Amino acid sequence: MSENENFDPQAEDGGPADDGGADQQPEKGDSQTFEEIVEGVELENPEEQKADDLPSREAQLESLLAERTEDLQRLQAEYVNFKKRSDRERNAARQSGVEKVVSSLVPVLDAIHMAREHGEVTDGSGFKAVTDALEKVAADHDLSAYGEVGDAFDPYLHNALMQIPLPGATVVSVSQVMGRGYKVGDRVVRPAQVAVSDPDPAALGDQDAGEDAPEADGESPADGVEK
Repeated sequence: MSENENFDPQAEDGGPADDGGADQQPEKGDSQTFEEIVEGVELENPEEQKADDLPSREAQLESLLAERTEDLQRLQAEYVNFKKRSDRERNAARQSGVEKVVSSLVPVLDAIHMAREHGEVTDGSGFKAVTDALEKVAADHDLSAYGEVGDAFDPYLHNALMQIPLPGATVVSVSQVMGRGYKVGDRVVRPAQVAVSDPDPAALGDQDAGEDAPEADGESPADGVEK
């Protein structure tokens, strides 16, 4: 082996010999410094504030809990309002669809009603089975007919077409029904087509006379008064 085979230039110059990289510095990026970790985070310096001014850990947790509780309550209220609004819109859409369907049945029900009045719907006939089925469908959707002679006139429920006197009427009343009205629940689908009558003066006179007449077995106001 020659003399220069294990020659170390640093050893010759008086520097430390190469020990296999044990004293080498770590490359940049191998570890983070404290300044890099806390970069962008505002730290409170306890030396700059009094100990009494610093909030305790319990106070900070209570404040954070109150904020999160308020956020949760607000979200819950928004969800409840959204659910109520959705339910109202769904019910309104369903009701509108039902009214649209049953409104198309009104002319058919009018024809069935006229056929019944003329005696064309007889027991055991196929036509009666059909009419019963249609009326059952209408009843299942809460569709009902109204409008009878003698009913008190209501402009919301009745459409007055003419005036025909009705003997014995004490209020403005329905004297004739040209077309029945229909309702789905409390909502009017079609008002009744009617003739109306003003109160009968004779009936009003008889009513007033009955109210003013003294009782047969009773005493008059002058009875029992000493003269």
